[in-house]
Amino acid sequence: MPGGRLTQQERQQIALGLSDGLAYAEIARRLGRPTSTVTREVMRNGGPTAYRSDLAHRATERRAHRRRQSTPGGPAVPPAHGRDAAAVAEYQETFTTVFMQQGLPKMTARILTCLFTTDEGSLTAAELVQRLQVSPASISKAIGLLEDLTLIHRERDERRRERYRVDDDVWFNSMIASARQNADLAETARQGVAVLGPGTPAAVRLENIARFMDFVAESIIRAAEQARDILYAKPPA
Repeated sequence: MPGGRLTQQERQQIALGLSDGLAYAEIARRLGRPTSTVTREVMRNGGPTAYRSDLAHRATERRAHRRRQSTPGGPAVPPAHGRDAAAVAEYQETFTTVFMQQGLPKMTARILTCLFTTDEGSLTAAELVQRLQVSPASISKAIGLLEDLTLIHRERDERRRERYRVDDDVWFNSMIASARQNADLAETARQGVAVLGPGTPAAVRLENIARFMDFVAESIIRAAEQARDILYAKPPA
């Protein structure tokens, strides 16, 4: 049943597929499930190298039990605009999984997802604690990483509270930061050419790295600037 919860037998098939080195898409095809369902299941339960079907099944039952217990007191995030709260929660898990696949730690990914799926685009630390049901220390550490990656920025509201915001420029800033890292790698590789001797096999290899990274960095910056100018252009007054 593609729309229902994964059964214990399906989780066992996922574990077998991972041990056989199958891609998520192939495991999903054999189960008759969306690839995102399998990806989210694996990433939420230890990743491809540590996934165990029995532990994953018990963890899912515990999460469902906690959700049932919290229902009488009201959901952590009140539904808005007539949205289906369960569908929103499911989508947030999918979004978080995508961020984790791109290298973000789980808590950092959860915070970023929370900010992107909030209509205001900003939340205080206290609001993040309430929504994610975690400690303030966990929020603080993840926020620091997001700021280092230029994925969020701080602002103060009318009550002088610090808020953490995402906006349209977040991806532009992230792409520019990535381009700078590529440019730094190119420069470091080029320095090695003189050290190892121009024309030697090692120097040629480093020069090829430098040229490739230069090209990638320039392409990223050019594409990011074009996308920002076209997609986020302000209408004329």
